[in-house]
Amino acid sequence: MMKSRLYDQRVIALQRQGEFGVYSPGTGQEASIMGSAMAVDPARDWMVPQYRELMATVHHGLPLEVITAQYLGKIGPARIPDGVNVLPTQVSIAAQLPHATGLAWGLRLRGQDSVVIAYIGDGGSSEGDFHEALNLAGVVKAPIVFFLQNNQWAISTSRRVQSATRSFALRAAGYGLEGAEVDGNDVMAVYDVTSEAVARARGGGGPSLIEAVTYRMGFHNTTDNPSRYQDPKEYDEARSRDPIERVQKYLAALGLWDANREAALTDELREENDRALQLARSAAAPRPEDVFANVYQDPPPRLVRQRAELLDGHDA
Repeated sequence: MMKSRLYDQRVIALQRQGEFGVYSPGTGQEASIMGSAMAVDPARDWMVPQYRELMATVHHGLPLEVITAQYLGKIGPARIPDGVNVLPTQVSIAAQLPHATGLAWGLRLRGQDSVVIAYIGDGGSSEGDFHEALNLAGVVKAPIVFFLQNNQWAISTSRRVQSATRSFALRAAGYGLEGAEVDGNDVMAVYDVTSEAVARARGGGGPSLIEAVTYRMGFHNTTDNPSRYQDPKEYDEARSRDPIERVQKYLAALGLWDANREAALTDELREENDRALQLARSAAAPRPEDVFANVYQDPPPRLVRQRAELLDGHDA
């Protein structure tokens, strides 16, 4: 959770300097992100993120330097390594959910003892893909957990005007899914609820929809200005429930945390983040001709000609 917060701070500064791509931080949602990630097994389960769950994918085996390379525009080095059970991040809202359902269904048909966890935001639950994915998952009893992070904002649209439902978790019943609502700022509660849903899916009990109620303590992404629509009092109230401080205070009460341990871990995590950034920076930059790669198995003549013209121009 601390590594996620520190990475957010580091790369947001780089983005403001023009060195990093558009970025969506997980600030304020770390307990929701990491509590759910710890409930699945990287060796056999699959993770289907939206775009705010970067550290969840790191926990699931995706190297941080691979993620960082993507934001630096280095698509080749950003390739997900073989053996890492993570699908690419998805910016098109909810478009990953039908794929996640199909993946879970396919794993079950193959007889594999695997579960899929798929992430979505509260705004994404208004998309048609959300309905289609949950409906099919319920029909075929796919081993999948839909993890909805209700951070109270769909970009600048408040949760209060997104839906009339009292709880997004209530929608589960309409699809024949198990539904649960959990305090998304309590990492242990998130872990417990997600673990139960994963065990149920693995045992043939079908899919679940979990709503983690949290708060986005920052902007939607680095193109956003939340001061134009966010109530400062609401934000201050959310800060009083900071999920990282909550864990630290709990550990301190048990004698397992203090200022010295926090300082030492902070230094260690900053070094890890900087090392990932350095590896991504030193990775190979894309070449102009790469735009033609990995599109067609047998490229049409016009692309063959265009690629040849490009290469001839470079040679000249």
